[in-house]
Amino acid sequence: MNKKFNLGSVILSVICVVFVAEAAAPVAAIGNSQFFWWLFMIIAFLLPYGLISSELGTTYQGDGGLYDWVHQAFPGTRWGARASWWYWLNFPLWMASLAVMCPDLITIATGIEIGIIPSALIQLAFVWIVTLIAFYPVCDNIVILNVSAIIKVVLALLVGGMGLYFGLKNGFVNDMSAGSFLPSFNLDSLSYISVIIFNMLGFEVVCTFSEDMRDPKKQIPQAIVIGGLAIAAIYLVGGLGIGAAIPTSEISVDSGLIDAVMLMSGTETGIFISLVALLFLVTLFGNMISWSMGVNSTAAYAADHGDMPKFFTKRWSKNDMPIGSALMNGIVASGIVLLGVIVNIVAPDSQLFWSFFALNLVLLLMSYIPIFPAFLKLRKSDPDAERPVKVPGGPIMLKIMAYVPIALIVISIFFTAFPLSFDAATLSTVLPITIGAIISVVLGEILIIARERKAN
Repeated sequence: MNKKFNLGSVILSVICVVFVAEAAAPVAAIGNSQFFWWLFMIIAFLLPYGLISSELGTTYQGDGGLYDWVHQAFPGTRWGARASWWYWLNFPLWMASLAVMCPDLITIATGIEIGIIPSALIQLAFVWIVTLIAFYPVCDNIVILNVSAIIKVVLALLVGGMGLYFGLKNGFVNDMSAGSFLPSFNLDSLSYISVIIFNMLGFEVVCTFSEDMRDPKKQIPQAIVIGGLAIAAIYLVGGLGIGAAIPTSEISVDSGLIDAVMLMSGTETGIFISLVALLFLVTLFGNMISWSMGVNSTAAYAADHGDMPKFFTKRWSKNDMPIGSALMNGIVASGIVLLGVIVNIVAPDSQLFWSFFALNLVLLLMSYIPIFPAFLKLRKSDPDAERPVKVPGGPIMLKIMAYVPIALIVISIFFTAFPLSFDAATLSTVLPITIGAIISVVLGEILIIARERKAN
């Protein structure tokens, strides 16, 4: 296979994978304190996570991604299996959450109201288009990834620029006093902090593209540094735009970015709004396609080592792509979409996007916890490995860089997956996430035990 990724394409791939345009609204719902949390998380999480991913990704190259790192660090334990299970399961949940957004975006773009059945068909079409595209190598989809990354940047800068113009012309709709930028510790704000960490994840996905890079040992760290800084700046600009135009209490976690563009442009229809909606729709495909490559490779690699169901080992003889994982993504995501249709019929006002999205991010965050102790363990147990990129610092500094991100992940999971009050509104929103997370973990443990017994 020809290696087609130059540095520019790798950087755009990082932006396509890591920058999540649909997550801008939930973070903006925090208010101006989001900027404090962004800066804090960049220093406390993004920096150590990026450095550690660069070292592990250039030292242990291959298709296994985070599973490979955890498996090598803790052989003979269940941690590799757990990480791969949580990492894979988050993806069909995420894909279903984005599928929920597609009919609304098409309605905004065309002005045509879409009924329940056509809406379900559109969502299923989204799922299976992504699934089938994942049958082909990432280098064959490089144009999709690059175009999606560019569109994401354009949309974020558009919202940021329009927001500043709107605020200067009409006045900022939210309190812009210095005190409003201080960190907020109310329960509503803290429940969205996990989204900020989620918005920084994905560097290990790009590491699984190493076979399609010209010089991965140089390109991976360069792309992580340049792409990471660019992504942080883009998020801050986009968040400022949404915060300038929409009162915090009225920000929709489902469609905040589009709402902001409508409000700032003064219209809910027209060619411009339709174009923004269609471009946003393209970014959803780009997100899923880029992540599917890394998730499928990781799941197949884990299955090859007996840590995922055997079906995930299936590969297409045409190009050796892991179609077992891709097909299972489509099947599970389709089931979730159909479940969502039923829920929407029973409770039309339910926030399906946030429910699916929150469960997906809880599982994804859980899968990252073993990475950091794996990094410390591999540094100690494999000291002679060639490390093209090496995280600087002595033993104490390395432990701080590993344990602080773990603590932030655990805290984020707690505030997202567990009800912090017991009023009806909170329970109806959070309790499904709690139950879904527990079921997902228990199911994973059952599958792991079953495979162990079968192997023995």
